[in-house]
Amino acid sequence: MADRKLFIGLDVGGTSVKMGLFDEAGELLGKGSVPTPPLIDSAGYTAVTDGITALLGAASEQAEQVRGIGLAIPCPVPADGVIRMQANIQINAPGLQAALERHCPNAAVRFENDANAAAMGELSAGTAKGFKSFVFVTIGTGVGGGVVVDGHVVSGGVGAGGEIGHLCMNPTEERSCGCGGKGHLEQYASATGIVTSYKAACEASDTEPVELEGPSDSRSVFEAAKNGDEAAWTAIDSMCDYLGRALSMISCVVDPEVFVLGGGTSNSSDLFLDRLCASYKRYAISVCSDTPIEIASLGNDAGIYGAAYVALQAAETE
Repeated sequence: MADRKLFIGLDVGGTSVKMGLFDEAGELLGKGSVPTPPLIDSAGYTAVTDGITALLGAASEQAEQVRGIGLAIPCPVPADGVIRMQANIQINAPGLQAALERHCPNAAVRFENDANAAAMGELSAGTAKGFKSFVFVTIGTGVGGGVVVDGHVVSGGVGAGGEIGHLCMNPTEERSCGCGGKGHLEQYASATGIVTSYKAACEASDTEPVELEGPSDSRSVFEAAKNGDEAAWTAIDSMCDYLGRALSMISCVVDPEVFVLGGGTSNSSDLFLDRLCASYKRYAISVCSDTPIEIASLGNDAGIYGAAYVALQAAETE
């Protein structure tokens, strides 16, 4: 259908740019990916636009049909769209935007923080569909988040809205978070935090830890817990205590209809979700204590769905 409107969601990660092609109703028409280049010059821009060409070609569609392109990127993106800080990525946002607009001349192009985009993906097509307000929590190497109120993500004045991983939960902590602060939530509730707590529990109990593949191999810790490793359960309980307390604080500010958990660690929710819910209830004020905590459903596709949702919103405001 040469006259139908199309939208593209790009999820820019450290190793690949995942791409999704959607129609106006939000139906996924096709997916693709390209290795992430430095997005700072024509070579990098061309790698992305060539990927878009291949994505459109596979669906027998044309670039002129694209009405919006959304990009989920691992950077704070404030309301004015001007990216002032970059993390783990090289990107010239104005240059990339111009290249995309040349390639798809009828498309509005917008950027969004990757965790916020994943939240919007869950809002548009995942676990949070049908809710007006929710808080998305992504638990992986770190802890990220997205806050949605009245159907709109809250970016904040400098784009730091939803940075719940940097809530200060333990002001007496001597170790530093990756951001330079101390005692932040992701030091305890992330995959890395779980491994750190596990090693500390093993040392305290004079037991040998299971073999770990790296500093964020929480999967092995969860497997150890299944096999009755008490130190692993100590680490999981610590994670649930800190995260439950953080969610109780957030509920006092946002009062969401639901919390949605995503990220790689959420795949082990069968081991910790009941404990997390109990922790949350223990700390939450009574009126918020029954707020449900659910698991995200889109997995690795949340970013492209959310970026496409951003693209659709951008097109509507043009």
